[in-house]
Amino acid sequence: MNSPEKMYRMLPCIKADGNTFEKVLHEVVEEVPIALFVNGRHAMTAMMSPVQLEEFVTGYLFTEQIIKGVDEIESIRIEKNRISVITKNLFKVLGPKKTILSGCGGSVSFIDAEKLPKIKSDFTITTKRIEESVKTVMSSDLHRTTGGIHVVALLTSDAVLSVSEDIGRHNAVDRVIGHGLRSGIDFSRTFIVSSGRISSEMVRKCLIANIPMIISRSATTTLSVEIAAKTGLTIVGFVRAGKMNIYSHPQRISGMEAVSGLSSSQ
Repeated sequence: MNSPEKMYRMLPCIKADGNTFEKVLHEVVEEVPIALFVNGRHAMTAMMSPVQLEEFVTGYLFTEQIIKGVDEIESIRIEKNRISVITKNLFKVLGPKKTILSGCGGSVSFIDAEKLPKIKSDFTITTKRIEESVKTVMSSDLHRTTGGIHVVALLTSDAVLSVSEDIGRHNAVDRVIGHGLRSGIDFSRTFIVSSGRISSEMVRKCLIANIPMIISRSATTTLSVEIAAKTGLTIVGFVRAGKMNIYSHPQRISGMEAVSGLSSSQ
């Protein structure tokens, strides 16, 4: 779990409650620029929470297809606001430099659904496990304290493998994937839970890692669902109070195979 002292600082503010005003200190999440250099070349700068940087860079290099596995990383050096990576292939061609913002928008990879990998997995899960997993993720003390942190977790049908908290959902996804790579996890038997909206970029990262399911207590986007339907990924949103919306490939959820009128991609 992330160190709370690195995730936020106490900043002064005036708290208003009706006609009452009080000077207080409040928890405000950290947002810092982290520049990534690969083999001496600047690859990107991300606005993010300054934690779990080795996991982040491992996951990022993998989901951007700069490396195919953790064994291709020769070394990682972390300095203040800078990560320097040396890969075994020193002449690996990188794409254009990026600036990845912590919120909506920012720079992401171009998504061509026809060129994305298809999910290869027979993984299934129960609705009960989906509900339990979302409750587990949303139990984050840091999320409740600051109100400004996204939580993403990598889980199996019976265990939580990794939890990441960050101001940016995409950064958190890269971290849990990076943890999985470093731990030798079989991603085809896992799923991801997010506290925030499911975006097409998060879907792309799951496809690269062969993670068959992504779940959120929040919404998804049309592009996310369209890509998921074509590639075999299951998307579940609005998991709250015993309810949920299953947008694609419901056959991975126990009991859905008995629902008439549903195709595997719906």
